[in-house]
Amino acid sequence: MTEETTKKSIPEKKTADEDVIFVGHKPPMSYVLAVVTQFNGNGSHDVVLKARGRAISTAVDAAEIVRNKFVKNAQIKNISIGTESITNEEGRTSNVSSIEISLTTDKKEK
Repeated sequence: MTEETTKKSIPEKKTADEDVIFVGHKPPMSYVLAVVTQFNGNGSHDVVLKARGRAISTAVDAAEIVRNKFVKNAQIKNISIGTESITNEEGRTSNVSSIEISLTTDKKEK
């Protein structure tokens, strides 16, 4: 007797985490490439840049470079700012500024 096992392929659902880019210490053009790839390659219409602390200026630079140079029809949908409490290894808590920049494109234009 042979036993056949069939694998049912579950279609992958696009999660919201795929459209989020966390900005860190890399140059702004690294994040610009990531945003443009999300818009063009993955067909996303909404991309969110998230950054904390000193990386906030890099996130703003990346968003502006995308809007002005690469994806001309990209618009800023929303900007959220806030403060996050972070605890270090020593147990001390410090407040760090955070930002989320939501970029969107019109589905009609390319």
